[in-house]
Amino acid sequence: MGFTEKAKNAAEDALGKAKEAVGDVTGKDDLKAEGQKDQAKANLKSAGEDVKDAFKK
Repeated sequence: MGFTEKAKNAAEDALGKAKEAVGDVTGKDDLKAEGQKDQAKANLKSAGEDVKDAFKK
């Protein structure tokens, strides 16, 4: 996985964690769920890149 992809996935994960935390503090379940969705999407992308890397070797 390239550095750019790793950075994008890490940023998306961090943004998702921030959204989840803000949603939790403010009681906005929709924002909390959106943050969780963003984190899941970032983790899925990262896993996909890991699989690609495994087949390149």
